[in-house]
Formats: sequence, structure tokens, C-alpha cells
Amino acid sequence: MNDDARLQHAAKNHLWMHFTRHGSYAEADVPIITRGEGCYLYDSAGRRYIDGLGGLFTSQLGHGRRDLAEAGAAQATQLEYMPLWSYAHTPALELAERIAGYAPGDLNRVFLTNSGSEAVETAWKLAKQYYRRTGRPGKHKVISRFTAYHGTTHGALSITGIAGLKQDFEPLVPSTAHVANTNAYRAPEITSGALNVTDEASLETFGRWAADQIAHAIEAEGPETVAAVFLEPVQNAGGCFPPPPGYFQRVREICDEYDVLLVSDEVICAFGRLGRMFGAERYGYQPDIITTAKGITSGYAPLGAMIATDALMEPFLEDGAMFGHGYTFGGHPVSAAVALKNLQIFEDEKILEHVQQNEERFRSTLERLKDLSIVGDVRGAGYFYGIELVKDKETRESFSAEESERILYGHVSKQLFAEGLYCRADDRGDPVIQLAPPLIADQQLFEDMEQIIRKVLTEAKAMI
Repeated sequence: MNDDARLQHAAKNHLWMHFTRHGSYAEADVPIITRGEGCYLYDSAGRRYIDGLGGLFTSQLGHGRRDLAEAGAAQATQLEYMPLWSYAHTPALELAERIAGYAPGDLNRVFLTNSGSEAVETAWKLAKQYYRRTGRPGKHKVISRFTAYHGTTHGALSITGIAGLKQDFEPLVPSTAHVANTNAYRAPEITSGALNVTDEASLETFGRWAADQIAHAIEAEGPETVAAVFLEPVQNAGGCFPPPPGYFQRVREICDEYDVLLVSDEVICAFGRLGRMFGAERYGYQPDIITTAKGITSGYAPLGAMIATDALMEPFLEDGAMFGHGYTFGGHPVSAAVALKNLQIFEDEKILEHVQQNEERFRSTLERLKDLSIVGDVRGAGYFYGIELVKDKETRESFSAEESERILYGHVSKQLFAEGLYCRADDRGDPVIQLAPPLIADQQLFEDMEQIIRKVLTEAKAMI
């Protein structure tokens, strides 16, 4: 058995891949990625692909950087492992200090995890224990948005607003409620009386309406029972929904009015994806907690973080108090060392400035696709975009479940990869193509992605 056959055997008989329809590989080979370089990935046959998704919204600095790999290797030779259970180690201390320096306001307390799901789980547990320790034990519920994805652990999955992801794992953690998201392309008829929310005034009206749904949900649940609101700066699932003007400012007012914590879930949006270290900074709001992961190491090691205000830490500074939560590998020394190097490169190579200088070029290049009748909307921010596909552009009619299966998964997803573009075709919500290339991507990469997408969508039009 040659190496390729051996690897295919391992893929089909031993490796349980994540979120994968294994049956689709009964007669087909499993794609095996063997290396990466810059904004490109290479498979076991030597074929090259544009990494149009940054791995999974993660590879901020691109692939194959020796400096990041060497930072991890150097730390492993000095201290390969030490838990953060009542003891500290230098990389975790230096990383916590650095993250606190970037975070807005008094978000000075950094709890290190292994992943985004764990960061979200940590934030909910902190909210519950914080209110319990400050004399409000009834406050334990969470409000989040429809179609929003917040993770796969039971608590994070409960916060997630995608019914299809949750049904097989019910009953989940109780005490969650969901409200409208900020999908302006499919905004309901509200006080503006218009579905086509495009101008600044109607966007503000829609944003106010969407934010106020949070207040209605808090009232419905009982303000004395609600602990936190979890929101992404730009919502991922459904295809990159940016906030309308004034949305987060109104949400902050609501959270203050009802004594509810505002959690900014930035597992995707932090560390340059939106051109700032944190999405809250871009949109001008002050959260009580930020959850993050992914880009914190550019994918060179697993790491996540929950960042909380000094006020949330205060009850745990009392004699004998403890936040009874932790992970064996949370804040692993090697991961922390890689994160420190990653953040230093951000500064040295002016990564945030690069995104800010190029994001409008990225947007305008993708918006050329709107001349195709199958493209209904192009939306997003920074290096984080969704392209919504429609059956009828005039009415905004979406695909049926059968059409989505046949066109989105049966053709678009497979053919984009066959043409050399790794990205995401998704119908958690309406059918979309999602793009989040490494933050070092330039205009030539934007052009190449647009050309591949155009070719594949032109073919897909004929299938409607």
C-alpha cells in the first residue's frame, strides 16, 4: 500500500472528522492537506488552493511561518507544561498583561482557555457565579440571537441560535432565549415599513428595533433572572451580519438598565479580522466580557481567552473565594508563547493597518459579483465577508431545502474547491459563501478569489 492509499485508508477507517458527512466519501477520496505557505494550501497530490477561510477564520498571518513555530519550540524546551491551577508561568503572565493592554476599558482580567467554545462556556459560568456571589442568585439566563453560532460544548451550544445544530443533543442547558439578528438584507417590516433596508436612516431604525428585541426578551424572561447577553460584533452564521449604526450603543443602554452583562463573542472577530484588535473597538461599545480564540495564535497552537472587567473579578478577590472552573491545558505555556510572538508580529508588520488599507478593495472586488442574478447580497467587514445566494434576485426568494442541497452542496461547495478555492458554503440560515482569508492577503488574491467564485456561480445559475 503506497502512502496515499494508506492515508486514505486511515481517513476512511480511523479518523472521525468534525462536522463531516462521512458517507459522501464512500466512493470519493478525502481531501488531505499536507502543507501551507502564505495564503495557500497544498494537498497530498501537490495541488494548490487559495485559503479563502483562514483555515477556519484563524490563520491571520498565513501558513508556514518559522518564527511562530520556533517561538513554540523554544518555549517547549524551557517549560513544556504547567497548569494555571494556583500557580502561574511566565508566558501566561506576559500574555495576560498584553491582552489586557489591547482590550477596551477596564477589561483587565484574562482567563485562558483552549478554544472559543470553552471561552463562551467560561463566560456563562462566570456570569452565573458573579451574580450568585453578589446577592442575585436568580440571574442565570442568557439572551443571544437567532442563527448565531457560539460553540459546541453543551452550554455554548445552548446559547447558539441554530435549531438544526441543537436538536440531536437535546435536552441542552436550559435558560436561554433568542432574539432577532441584524440581517438587514432580510429585515422584517418594522416602523420604517420597508424590507429593503439600505439607507442610513432605515438602517438606524432597523438597528434600534433589533436592539429593542433584547429588552423585550429580558422583560419576558424577568430581569431578575437574566445574567448576560451574548453577541458577536459581526455575526458569523447566516453569512456575516454587521451591526446597523447605533445598534451596540442601544444594547449597552439596555444591559445597563436591566443590570445584565454584555458579552462580546469575538472568537472570530478579534485579532485583526475586522481591522482592529477587538470588534468592540471597531463598533464603539464597551462589553463586560470578551470571549476569543482562533486568531490569538494565528492557528499555530490552540488557545482561547475570556477577558473580564475588574468589577467582575472583585467578588473573587475576597478571602476564601474562588471561581471554581478551569482546564488542564488552558493557557498552555507553548500556546501562550506562540500567542505572544503572534501579537508582536501584528505590531512589527502592521497587520491591522494592512487590513484597514485593503478592506474596501476586498469589498469592492466581491461586490462585482452582484452582477450575477444568483448573488443577492455581499456583506461583512474587514477581511470577513458573506455572499448570499438567491433563487430570484428581484423577490429575494431563497433556495428550497432540495435546491440548497443540490446547488450549494452538490455543486458550489465541491466546485469551488476543485477550482482551487478553499472557503465555506453554508446554509445555516440562507445559502451563503463565506470568505475570511489570512490578513496578509492582497488585491491579487482578492481578484483570484472573485474569478473562481464567478466561474462556479455562473455554472450554478444554470442549475436553478
